[in-house]
Amino acid sequence: MGKKIKIIVADDNRNLCQMLQNYLQEQEDLIIVGVANNGLEAWELIQTQEPDLIILDLVMPNLDGLGVLERINNRTTMTRPKIIMLTAFGQESLTHQAMMLGVDYFILKPFDLDILSKRIRTLTQDMPTAAPEQFSSSSSPIVSTAGNGLNLNVEVTTMMHQIGIPAHVKGYQYIRDAILMVVEDVSLLGAVTKELYPGIAKKFDTAPSRVERGIRHAIELAWERGHTDTLKRIFGYSMNIERQKPTNSEFIALLADKLRVMSKVS
Repeated sequence: MGKKIKIIVADDNRNLCQMLQNYLQEQEDLIIVGVANNGLEAWELIQTQEPDLIILDLVMPNLDGLGVLERINNRTTMTRPKIIMLTAFGQESLTHQAMMLGVDYFILKPFDLDILSKRIRTLTQDMPTAAPEQFSSSSSPIVSTAGNGLNLNVEVTTMMHQIGIPAHVKGYQYIRDAILMVVEDVSLLGAVTKELYPGIAKKFDTAPSRVERGIRHAIELAWERGHTDTLKRIFGYSMNIERQKPTNSEFIALLADKLRVMSKVS
């Protein structure tokens, strides 16, 4: 077994921290070297533990994720860790600032733990650490695009069929296009109503509001008639599928991320 990837988890949600700790500690190549529930605790741990990677919440008490990022960037003596930032919808302006500060990858809450662990390995695998001054406004978080021989069109279709979205409803095509668009450009998740829905609407000669309704209707149908085991396999880590349906954006984000990971490892 090679050198373990040293990870710090920083999030004010103690249940989430415990869940991450339990899951990641089971991975042979990963080790949690610290857990923090606010930004100041996180900064202390980062300095003492010198982690390879930080799972960092964007919004925390005392010092938020942006403040932690600024301190990391200002400390030139420290080897810069990779940073996965946890973010939620409604935080687009903060996410943009975080991108400017050199975040390597964003994961939208709720998320799939298997995807997270794959992303950790992707980011830390044979990647030289960049000095803080290399991160500028032109930097963008890592996004694996549709390459490496994976036919994303086929994979999207297969995935939607497994989930139980009927192909004859309009939302089927809207979701399919939305997922493929987000795989190619993850920043669209920060502009769902301003760019993603209008882009799809233009293609199908309809209104953005109809795209939104069509997607919501298709998700509702999937939850009514879909296979519980399949839904649990795809969404199980991120939500209690018996009690809640994902929002349009959560649904698109999760499936796009799964495809991105598949295209990276294929």
